[in-house]
Amino acid sequence: MVIQPNMSSKAIVEIWGNAKDVFVKYNVPISEEALATTVETHILDSLLKDLNSIVGSSSATCIEGG
Repeated sequence: MVIQPNMSSKAIVEIWGNAKDVFVKYNVPISEEALATTVETHILDSLLKDLNSIVGSSSATCIEGG
């Protein structure tokens, strides 16, 4: 997983512009705060899965801790 809950929506959109559509879908504002603090816990996992899917990242493309 490339996109993590400690990342901000602003930083994510700056790197992956197409991620903005996912934030709109989940009604998440583009801000400098970490997703973990701005997104309700019950939707955070789904949001992260959708974001990582749109940028082409999965557990198969990343290794733990690096």
